[in-house]
Amino acid sequence: MNLLGKLSGGAIAGIAVACVVVLLLVVIAVWYITTHNKLVKMRNSSEEAFNTIDVYLKKRFDLIPNLVATVKGYAEHEKEVFTKVTEARSKVSAATTNTEKIEANAELSQAIRSFNMTLERYPELKANANFMDLQQQLRSIENELVNQRRYYNALARELNTARESFPSSIVAKRMKIEKCAYFELESPEERKNVKVEF
Repeated sequence: MNLLGKLSGGAIAGIAVACVVVLLLVVIAVWYITTHNKLVKMRNSSEEAFNTIDVYLKKRFDLIPNLVATVKGYAEHEKEVFTKVTEARSKVSAATTNTEKIEANAELSQAIRSFNMTLERYPELKANANFMDLQQQLRSIENELVNQRRYYNALARELNTARESFPSSIVAKRMKIEKCAYFELESPEERKNVKVEF
């Protein structure tokens, strides 16, 4: 007599249920591991993108004193603008969290815009080769920052979406993944429509 003949109907049903439960547990484990690894990859990518932004911000941070020193000789009476740039630069170096860094750099960007508007009043400065080189470096860094911020924001959006979407939110909660802050427009003025007059 074979083994199946010896087993009763209830025993066969119990084995079938056990097989289904084991299969279900394997599927859940595979899903959990896959989701966990995906979230780790997304978190690491967004951190790497933010660190790349930090590199460009550091370059900009280091370039600003040279730019200010070059301009000071031409615009000695513009101390308020220089003070704002210096204070904003200090806040950047004091920032520790991503959110603080984003806010401090927004303030620095605003101070740089004011600084650039001040420069418009000094045409002889624009002809200075050293100043032109520094301006070009700053412009290049700002362009790279724009591209890198866009890339970081896309990665942050993906991670935030995965973090908040069900069922991956279960894994994200267990991993204690926090919401990524976005780099947004630095000031409310930038959100307004530009008024063009002829």
